[in-house]
Amino acid sequence: MADKSGAYATKAGDTDFRKKWDKQEYAERAKKKDEEERERMKDNEERMKQGKAPRKGRKEDIPKPTELMKRREHSLDLDKNLNKTMVVQNPGGRGPGQPGFYCEACNRTYKDTTGYLDHINGRAHLRRLGQTTRVERSTLEQVRARIAYLREKTKEASTAKSFDFDKRLAEVKAKEASLREEKKSQKQAQKEQARIALARENAMDVDQEMSALMGFGGFGSTKK
Repeated sequence: MADKSGAYATKAGDTDFRKKWDKQEYAERAKKKDEEERERMKDNEERMKQGKAPRKGRKEDIPKPTELMKRREHSLDLDKNLNKTMVVQNPGGRGPGQPGFYCEACNRTYKDTTGYLDHINGRAHLRRLGQTTRVERSTLEQVRARIAYLREKTKEASTAKSFDFDKRLAEVKAKEASLREEKKSQKQAQKEQARIALARENAMDVDQEMSALMGFGGFGSTKK
């Protein structure tokens, strides 16, 4: 009797091609998860005794921050996609490609600017960046340099504004002069048309008078 073989030249009852599961590894994972859950429950009991809200998920192992809060060196560009149509690349998953504002450091997406700003200014986001919520105290020289920078920036803005005002005033004056010239040319054209019409009427009157003097009257009917 011939042996029954499968498509891979193996016996039909052979299941060696299936994935092998390491039972010991998954048992260790389950044990570790149970220990983390017990630690979380103990931590929540202590937090409730202190009047704090319990944590819902497990506490992530994030290193303690080592730097003070720093000023952002780049713009957030919250309105860069305003009034634009975008193709959603990852509609059902997590990570970039979803509609909204994505935080790469925390791998989270927020649907509006309010939630996004609250997140990037919050303790959890700053801790991932290695920063605390404390701001570095500025020195006297830094304050003076900042004031000088703001004064120079205000001066440039006022100069640009006055320049724009002068430019706008010149444009308004040029437009008014153009309108005056246009009205003047229209009046001259109307006067010229009236003069031509009057000249034609005078010419017709002269022709009729000459015809009457020369005896060319109208041809009336002889019937009575």
